[in-house]
Amino acid sequence: MDKTQVAEILDEMGTLLELKGENPFKCRAFHNAARVMGGVTEDLKTIVENGEIRKVKGIGESIAKVISDLVKTGKSPDRESLKKGFPPGIFDMMKIQGMGPKKVAFLYKKMKISSIDELEKAAKAGKLEKLEGFGKKTEENILLGIEQVRKHSSKFHINVAENAAQAIFDTIKSHKGIIRSEIAGSLRRRKETIGDIDIVVSASKKDAKEIFKIFTTHRSVERITGEGETKASVVLSAGINCDLRVVDDREFPFALNYFTGSKEHNIRVRALARENGWTLNEYGFAIPDTGEKGRKSKKIVPCKTEADVYKSVGLDYVEPELREDLGEIEAAQNGKLPKLVTYDDIRGTFHCHTNYSDGHNTLAEMAAGAQKLGWEYLGIADHSKVAAYANGLSEDRVKKQHKEIDVLNAKFKNFRLFKGSEVDILTNGDMDFNDKTLALLDYVVASVHSNFKLNEADMTKRILKAVKNKYVTIIGHLTGRLLLERDGYPLNQIEIINAAADHGKIIEINAHPMRLDLDWRMVKYAISKGVMIAINPDSHVVNGLTDVKYGVGIARKGWCEKKDILNTRTTKQVADYFGR
Repeated sequence: MDKTQVAEILDEMGTLLELKGENPFKCRAFHNAARVMGGVTEDLKTIVENGEIRKVKGIGESIAKVISDLVKTGKSPDRESLKKGFPPGIFDMMKIQGMGPKKVAFLYKKMKISSIDELEKAAKAGKLEKLEGFGKKTEENILLGIEQVRKHSSKFHINVAENAAQAIFDTIKSHKGIIRSEIAGSLRRRKETIGDIDIVVSASKKDAKEIFKIFTTHRSVERITGEGETKASVVLSAGINCDLRVVDDREFPFALNYFTGSKEHNIRVRALARENGWTLNEYGFAIPDTGEKGRKSKKIVPCKTEADVYKSVGLDYVEPELREDLGEIEAAQNGKLPKLVTYDDIRGTFHCHTNYSDGHNTLAEMAAGAQKLGWEYLGIADHSKVAAYANGLSEDRVKKQHKEIDVLNAKFKNFRLFKGSEVDILTNGDMDFNDKTLALLDYVVASVHSNFKLNEADMTKRILKAVKNKYVTIIGHLTGRLLLERDGYPLNQIEIINAAADHGKIIEINAHPMRLDLDWRMVKYAISKGVMIAINPDSHVVNGLTDVKYGVGIARKGWCEKKDILNTRTTKQVADYFGR
């Protein structure tokens, strides 16, 4: 298991201990250890094997044992023992916004409520509003939360799906009989949430049986749901369905294309094949059998790669991220597809937190993490003062941080820390810092963190005022959405984007996998208006810097080229851009 997976399990164990009513310090130790994992810069497997995991600050003996078990075997007896103490439905209840461990534990002990269905029944019957700590409004919010959970019940955040897919894919593709292999489906298209995992490999028939066995017996497989000659299906321990298809290598380009999707894109490509008098499916092109003389058998149109498939129907190669039937077919016919930005184009990022506010790592540690990724710069954007819950910085602490940044920058060669701040947009649209403090910063990320329930007109007016503020550089996580948990607040995004274009403001793709906000559809509109995009991980730990890759996926889905992304510019170009 990698650091991200271990951190998720430690956090879950902290929650389980809260449900049990364990000592708060013990619960907090697991939650803190989860955060510590994100800040560990050494290779986790190495420090476990050489016994140095115990030396990591914040990792006690019992937690070190859990981490060691997870890294070495993929499982923890302590975790399994904790989970056995609760019915499975308890964990689903905690997915409901506002239903933390304390509330869930209270309902479980007081009313024996152990599932979403039981909770909904009690809420609809008005049994919750009289309970201590609940009330009528809480009851109404719980019902709304249940509706949200059910709406997204079969979806997973992209990082969860990717980690689950990569673990089993890495094992499968190492089999000597595999010729070509690829993760397909919505994960390959870099959708913001993933329904299931599709893996396509090519191999000979004699190797297929052994490949399927490796797949179905992988340690991450919870249960097998189907087995056949060309396909096997399982449910992984993360709860996500995963299909493996084994095809002949001649069929691989067609199978990969078909199972990558989207359905709408595939329909358009098949329609073009029909114009040539062919059929197209996951096995290849064919000429239909009409019963006419000389046409009794299907004639396959061979293709070695996916690019050949597109070329056969008169299209330029369409990158997986664009395959949503939103103009890519027409662009591919006319040679107008964008040359999409890549992760390798990224030179740095701008929305990152340190232990000055609610981050785990120091300025020096975050800078070292960025340099390890080969970046030229890193923008620090700790919270402003009104965010007391996140240890927001006062004006004096901003100055103190700047002095430390100056000292570090004097030591760096070919690297720079930019001085920024994530400044709250107050309810009336004012910024949380005064102009004098804002003027000290290289750039300002303006974000909404409170009063989400304004109506659309008032929320739009609030953010428009921030867009027009001369000190604001970047608008952060525009809609405030939390994927699979909370819809964005009501907002006229088109009006905000148009205003950003008029005032020369940058809009962020918040690359945190729980946000991925700006939505890729709006990204496409934003760049069409000439708005510059910044891909920011909203990282609170060193390990979180790599979340930029999820933002790159959204940028690619939004048709972004290198020129559209601020992060692709050199340090001097970024400094000049901020200076303007």
